[in-house]
Amino acid sequence: MSIFNRPHYTSEITQFIDEMKRQKPDLEAQQRAGRAIWWDKKVDRAIQTEFREGRLPQRSYAYQTGSLD
Repeated sequence: MSIFNRPHYTSEITQFIDEMKRQKPDLEAQQRAGRAIWWDKKVDRAIQTEFREGRLPQRSYAYQTGSLD
């Protein structure tokens, strides 16, 4: 028997999450929908390349006024 094996043990966090999933069975679907809104996007490589090419060089001192060095 391993000293790290703790049979029949579940942490308080695991118990909390399990209880929350029992109370709200559609929670995972809501999480996936929220993720799709903010993160799961198709990237348009052509537009991304245009943005990269349109960048200006960064100044050595960000608050300097006048022309770029």
